[in-house]
Amino acid sequence: MSPYKDRRHRTATPIGPKLDPNTPGMKHLTSLSVCPHLWRSIPCHLSELRLDFVLPGGQSFRWKEHSPGYWTGVLHERVWTLTQKDGHLWYTVYPCPETTDSEFEKEVRRRPLKRKLPHTVSDTIKQEKDTTKQENEDVSGDCVSPSANCKKDSEILQNYFQLQVNLNELYNQWGKSDKNFLKVAKEFPGIRVLRQDPVECLFSFICTSNNHISRITGMIERLCTALGKRLCQLDLVEYYSFPTLHTLAADDIEAKLRDLGFGYRAKFVNESARAILQKQGPDWLDSLRLAPYEEAKSALCALPGVGAKVADCVCLMALDKPEAVPVDTHVWQIAKRDYLPKLGQGNKTLTERVYREIGDYFHSLWGPYAGWAQGVLFCSDLRKFQSAADQPKAQAKKKLKG
Repeated sequence: MSPYKDRRHRTATPIGPKLDPNTPGMKHLTSLSVCPHLWRSIPCHLSELRLDFVLPGGQSFRWKEHSPGYWTGVLHERVWTLTQKDGHLWYTVYPCPETTDSEFEKEVRRRPLKRKLPHTVSDTIKQEKDTTKQENEDVSGDCVSPSANCKKDSEILQNYFQLQVNLNELYNQWGKSDKNFLKVAKEFPGIRVLRQDPVECLFSFICTSNNHISRITGMIERLCTALGKRLCQLDLVEYYSFPTLHTLAADDIEAKLRDLGFGYRAKFVNESARAILQKQGPDWLDSLRLAPYEEAKSALCALPGVGAKVADCVCLMALDKPEAVPVDTHVWQIAKRDYLPKLGQGNKTLTERVYREIGDYFHSLWGPYAGWAQGVLFCSDLRKFQSAADQPKAQAKKKLKG
């Protein structure tokens, strides 16, 4: 049975009466043959984009593969399912009839911060509500028809995956200057950098300190569930938007985040949100897209809990700085193993000097899109590591079957 009414009814609401919040409403769409009229597509060859490499590769932490090849996540405060077939990127956007503030967010909106902000809180709230209202109006109509509003979905995805960038051409350029990249590229095509919301990107990567992808994903999910807006429910899974800057800057948010398992990162999240609102204003992160790379990185590094790696991640994945090369211990190992064997010899930790040398080397090797090339090697190494980690599990299952 279709989770939506038939297209001729000109609506995108779930079938049946209003459901209890704890009752499954709509279902995840996990096949192009189910409700085909709800799917739309963008021409996009696998060599230009591989969802299975990009979405779980440590750039964003909001996407899950609920069925093989079908990825569901939150983008622009709406819930999407994406898949790939026949040289196309297929997508569907679910209606969000249950969009509501979390109880904590309602409470935050009712009271001002104890420290007065230079940009009034009421202006910030009004702007956020106006934006949400407009987006809800945009999707409240019949989004299963090719209306003007629905065409925005295609633009959103093309912007998010930066499909205007010719990845094949970049791969060819990197392969000509780097034999190691050429070898990796054969097995790992279609790895490109996402263009994410700067607020979500920054605070997600503040949480990556001394952490791994699965744990970070869990932290971000708890953060959104507790502090974001409820968007919709698919099967037994509820989806929430990412919290606003104002919510993250609330006076008691640090304690709330510690209860959610953020540990010492809770303080950095709260203090960075406060610093942005008090010293810069709610649109400051977006404005850094127009700033030169070094200026944007320096500005981010002034925030609590933001070092060179986090700043470079945000510059690369949210602020349109493709030359930014984030370096962690994992990338350091790749650099030593495949490019600079004597780099940082004898150092047990990644020093500022070594960090800078790695970035300078890769930039000279790969050019203005060095951060994208680094992302390919990082993802390829990550996938190999995950495959190696899965081997003992596979062998254990085989023994059990035997």
